[in-house]
Amino acid sequence: MATKKVTITLDESLVDALAGAAEEEGIPLSRLVAGAAERELRLRAGRAVIQEWQVGHGAFTPEELANARAEMADADAEYLSGTGASAA
Repeated sequence: MATKKVTITLDESLVDALAGAAEEEGIPLSRLVAGAAERELRLRAGRAVIQEWQVGHGAFTPEELANARAEMADADAEYLSGTGASAA
């Protein structure tokens, strides 16, 4: 994968917190920041898909949103317990 060095400006306390988190994970700070940026792009893509779906099908009902939240909470709990297929 090609990489490109960039310069960004962040609050000093944020840099310190990120550096500590990267150290705890045993990864370079740049990898931690890149991962956060990648997650943001995936979230944006997901929101775009949802918005597109709602344009064609209408807004989600409160019941549909509650069901989706419950399913996500169950999936999170399964992942965090280490029993989920993705937890490996």
